[in-house]
Amino acid sequence: MESSIASRSPTFPQADGMDRMRIVKFLTLSLAALLTPVSTSAQTPVPAVAEIPITTGTMHFVPSTVLGDHREINVWVPPAYPGGKDRYKVLYLLDGGILQDFQHIAGLAQLGALSWTYEPLIVVGIQTVARRAELTSVPADARYQAAFPESGGSERFRKYLRDEVIPFVEARYRTADRRALIGESLAGYFVVDSFLKAPDLFDDYIAISPSLWWDDRAEARRAQAWLAKHTPSDRRLYLAMADEGGTMKDGMNMLVRALDARAPQGLRWQFQDKAATETHSTIYHGAALDALRWLYAVPPGETGAAPWYMVEGGRPASK
Repeated sequence: MESSIASRSPTFPQADGMDRMRIVKFLTLSLAALLTPVSTSAQTPVPAVAEIPITTGTMHFVPSTVLGDHREINVWVPPAYPGGKDRYKVLYLLDGGILQDFQHIAGLAQLGALSWTYEPLIVVGIQTVARRAELTSVPADARYQAAFPESGGSERFRKYLRDEVIPFVEARYRTADRRALIGESLAGYFVVDSFLKAPDLFDDYIAISPSLWWDDRAEARRAQAWLAKHTPSDRRLYLAMADEGGTMKDGMNMLVRALDARAPQGLRWQFQDKAATETHSTIYHGAALDALRWLYAVPPGETGAAPWYMVEGGRPASK
């Protein structure tokens, strides 16, 4: 499922020449009022303040031989990263452009670093441009071939990740030996597709409301056959679905049944059905938080005795 935002322009009823003149005059005066600075008296001057842009991460604009263009690779590092020596696990984010999902997923990484409820991570946002072309497998169903002639580039995009993005990140950042892939909707479909067909590329896979309707659920129909080829490992898979229903939910049901029947040795996986509380537009952020808490949980530390003000009738210690 892909979401779209329809633009809506204001319209006016039919009007004669005089009415149109009044409308134009009204809009002109209104615009002038909005653009006129508000005056302040000498007694209440507006103080000069420092204005410093807020920066979230670093944008690398990197040429790609595989894709034949340039792409954003946006990177967020934990607050303790600068000047340190620690290495960090990496969360590779599909649809990770600065105007896509990078900033809100980087915010979840920031939350983990501040709260110590899950591990600090490096977040790598990978920009997509033509999502249907880049994130889908080649369809076999003639209906999909006719409706989506530009589709089918998932293998090339996976080669881009393997041969260009991951080496670029690992050469420039202190990465640990475990990496994850996260995506939602068509990007979630790509996560499932990668987990089934190229399981060694990542260690952890997070697919949120994946578009398993693609190619009439072909990916889910073949899931057991792909799983049978997996070798034992410590890979992990997180799945979540909102209230999309239809062939999208049916595809998820088929995938879950395949995992129940043929999950490879060592795989840890979970599926969260969020149909009762979430839509396709609302599920991503909360489900991503759930996934990070599950995959990278940090045991609660020893906090000692409760302070006096948290105890009924408590009193501060006397000096």
